[in-house]
Amino acid sequence: MKHSNSIPNPDTLLRVISDPVKRERPVPPAAEDWWVFGYGSLMWDPGFPHHEAQAALLRGYHRRFCVYSMRYRGTPQRPGLVLGLAPGGSCRGMTFRVPAEKGEAVLDYLWMREMITGVYRPLWLSVATPQGPKRALTFVADPTHQQFCRLDLQTTAALIRQGEGQRGSCRDYLINTEQHLRELGIQDRMLGQLIELLER
Repeated sequence: MKHSNSIPNPDTLLRVISDPVKRERPVPPAAEDWWVFGYGSLMWDPGFPHHEAQAALLRGYHRRFCVYSMRYRGTPQRPGLVLGLAPGGSCRGMTFRVPAEKGEAVLDYLWMREMITGVYRPLWLSVATPQGPKRALTFVADPTHQQFCRLDLQTTAALIRQGEGQRGSCRDYLINTEQHLRELGIQDRMLGQLIELLER
């Protein structure tokens, strides 16, 4: 696991893109609706059909800017950061019910969106919802992956400030996520601190 604030050089990040980690695809329940847990951009931009969305609490992982972004929110030369689920604590987010007849198409979409380099591990985890526990597909950051990082707030803010990629700026990603969380009644102290640093 990386604890250093040193940023990988572009060649290292290019190798991550050109030689992605292969992950086994999860198998959704046969002929049944199933759930996806969102904790970052999936909450406000899921991009897939779903019957309903519910507030959900995941225990054992917390939301953190712990994944270098070289495509969506940065480049290998000027990486940004995106959110991942890091071990420990808990995370409040949203869970989406995927209709059974759309299951394979949704899984294909999520695989293309989240699994470009294999930095995430797709796991079926229990989340608490107002209607009881749900088993939800959850993309958890792999601490052993080259893209995973643990940075202090100052370094995190610097990478968010510089990050710009195919889906826009890191700054917009941070602000959109924090605003959406507030609309849901969720206060994320770390995201608030990062926004304060960027506004200075």
